[in-house]
Amino acid sequence: MISRRSMLAGGLALPALAGCGGQPTTQPTAYSPGQTRPGLDAVIDISHNVTVTSFAAVRRSNILAVIHKVTEGGDWFDPSYTSRRRQAEAAGLLWGGYHFGTRQYSGEQQAASFLSACQPGPQTVMALDLEPNDANPRNTMRLDQAEAFVLAVQKATGRLPMLYSHPAWADGEIYGRRRISLGASIRPGSLLARCDLWLADYRETPRLPNAWATRGWKLWQYVADETSQNFAFGSEPRHVEGVGHCDRNMYNGDVASLNRWWKNGGRG
Repeated sequence: MISRRSMLAGGLALPALAGCGGQPTTQPTAYSPGQTRPGLDAVIDISHNVTVTSFAAVRRSNILAVIHKVTEGGDWFDPSYTSRRRQAEAAGLLWGGYHFGTRQYSGEQQAASFLSACQPGPQTVMALDLEPNDANPRNTMRLDQAEAFVLAVQKATGRLPMLYSHPAWADGEIYGRRRISLGASIRPGSLLARCDLWLADYRETPRLPNAWATRGWKLWQYVADETSQNFAFGSEPRHVEGVGHCDRNMYNGDVASLNRWWKNGGRG
């Protein structure tokens, strides 16, 4: 994902998360062209930092759905969200919105800001981005704030948002040189664990957080392209017509399943 403060994309720095014994995890390796991945490669996520020239071209690139940043914290609103939603839906794309969680506002306040800007309809998939705030680690969302956010969204819409996270972060492991963490792991059976998982992991075989060990992921962000310069880096073709760069996501199912799940607002 992309924070307005840091151009951080979806946990790009997260391979530095400490694994067992406090050692850094292995650097992710790029997929080779033609390598098979599980699921359907048909979902992208973007923010105002991404140039969009044509959502019709995005759709022609076999992309079925777009998830756009809506809000960050309790006081910042993505200026591109509303106009791009109209354009994307007119092009036949499924639409979703995500919130980048921070610490300086309560979970309830952040949910209110998100919902006021997202204006979720019955077919809008919603998500909470729960990850380290690299630009300002002290402003990283706490576990209790994430739970409050999810509960507020559920009460307002009758639906749980997806939870976007890296497996090491969700499991409460230590992150980076500043050694920050969620403070505890997300527990199996908890409110957060009831959310569908949007997994961020750029290794060939993604690791599941413990709380989703039996459920698996709904979306898997297998590559993040936070700048147009990085977009061309590596051996894997990532280009999507109509956008300057984007994060790519697998859906855990087929086209029919994706359409059913999305048009039900991310339920079922």
